[in-house]
Amino acid sequence: MPDALVGERADVALARMLGLSRSRAAEIAESGGVWQDGREIGKSDRLADGVVMVELPDARAAMPEPPIPGGLRLVYEDADLAVVDKPVGVAAHAAVGWTGATLVGGLAAAGVTLASSGVAERQGIVHRLDVGTSGLMVVAKSEVAYTVLKRAFKERTIEKIYHAVAQGHPDPTAGTIDAPIGRHPTSDFKFAVVEGGRPSITHYEVLEMFPAASLVEVHLETGRTHQIRVHMAAMRHILAGDLMYGADPVLAKRLGLNRQWLHARELAFEHPTQGGEVRVTSDYPEDLASALAILRG
Repeated sequence: MPDALVGERADVALARMLGLSRSRAAEIAESGGVWQDGREIGKSDRLADGVVMVELPDARAAMPEPPIPGGLRLVYEDADLAVVDKPVGVAAHAAVGWTGATLVGGLAAAGVTLASSGVAERQGIVHRLDVGTSGLMVVAKSEVAYTVLKRAFKERTIEKIYHAVAQGHPDPTAGTIDAPIGRHPTSDFKFAVVEGGRPSITHYEVLEMFPAASLVEVHLETGRTHQIRVHMAAMRHILAGDLMYGADPVLAKRLGLNRQWLHARELAFEHPTQGGEVRVTSDYPEDLASALAILRG
């Protein structure tokens, strides 16, 4: 559940999270379709921090899921886990209102069996990337791996490195952004640096500068929804192509970007059962590599 929805009424939170009308979200809650910590949640109950289970309508479950565009690339796999290079335009898991491809569906089609822990449509998912963000995700195949990896993400022991192209030239060229993030006060589906938001820490370093933008490496200490996008926008260095947060549409068009230039580049963690470090990297997908070539040219 997004951090900014903690403490919200169930119907309001579900409407925002799943793209439903508030009345439809209320119907699902009143019909007994929402639980948290083993307790059935009513439409007016306030949600706590943690996993919320929602029973999806049968119609969505029966719909054939489209294949993952370009196919699914497994970067690493063993009996306990798999690391996947998620393409842009793919959701981590099914949700009401989403009719596109999902990572869970793609893994099932590829014959990868995930851990049974968690909500049915999110089994094996221990963290997420936005639909519009490409790059590395680790999923759990065994129950032990699910428990250990979920704890590792919560305790911030997993190293997550992103590459981003930000408009302009950040000054200083390396630093830390420590600013709380919460739901945007006026715009649904957006987040912002707000007083009383969840603690959020982003470390960045400029790798390369161009006339209009900079290639930046980002290390996340926390994992809030849209964290990199929000923190860079707060610095007035919006990610190239990120029109939701006010990116320059002229630059986005020149670079051929239809989404934010943001890629989960590297992932490192201790193996949940074997010990030792697992470290994987991912090359830039074609659209991001092409935009970078234009900037360099």
